[in-house]
Amino acid sequence: MPRTLDSQITLEKTPSYFVTREAPRRIASMSPNTKLIVVVRNPVTRAISDYTQTLSKKPDIPTFEELAFQNQSQGLVDTSWNAIRIGMYILHLEYWLQYFRLSQIHFVSGERLITDPAGELGRVQDFLGLKRIITDKHFYFNRTKGFPCLKKPESSSQPRCLGKSKGRTHVQIDREVIEQLRDFYRPFNIKFYEMVGQDFRWD
Repeated sequence: MPRTLDSQITLEKTPSYFVTREAPRRIASMSPNTKLIVVVRNPVTRAISDYTQTLSKKPDIPTFEELAFQNQSQGLVDTSWNAIRIGMYILHLEYWLQYFRLSQIHFVSGERLITDPAGELGRVQDFLGLKRIITDKHFYFNRTKGFPCLKKPESSSQPRCLGKSKGRTHVQIDREVIEQLRDFYRPFNIKFYEMVGQDFRWD
C-alpha cells in the first residue's frame, strides 16, 4: 500500500478478499485499524450472476442446476461450488471477526447501491469519517445497463458506467430452483442479519 498522510485515506478494492481465508490475518498484521467495506447482495441472485459471468467465458460448463445441487430432488445444495459458498456470508464474517471488530466493517447493500446509490455512498462516507460530498447529483440511471452511472456535475467529462461484463442479462433459472436456494440460504441470512444488525430483506 502507498504511504498515506494522516489527512488521507487510501482505498484498495479486491472482491475475493472477503472469501479468502488468509486475507483477514494478512490485513490485520499489516494494519489492524483498517476499515473494511463489503458489498453484499441477495446470495441467490449473486450465485446466478456468478454463473452467468462464467458461462460467458466458458460456454461448455454444466447447467446451473447441475453445479448448484448434489441432489436437486432432495434439495441438497452443493456448498463446495464457489458460486454457492460465497453467498454464505455469515461463515466468512465469523472468520473476519477473529481479527477485526464488527465496528471496523461496513456492509453495503448491493440492491440499494442500484436503487439509491447516493444514500448507500452517504453511509460509506459516514463510516469513513468523511464529509458527504457524493450526492444524488452525481448519478444518473442508465436504462440500457440497468445500473446508475457516476457523473461529475461540474465537468463535461464522460460519465463512468460499469464495464461490459456488468449488467448482462442473467440466465433464466427455474422458479422451483430459486425457491430451493432461498430455503437453503435463509438460516445463513438470518444469522448474518442478526450479527451485523441490518436486515437486507433478501426473502
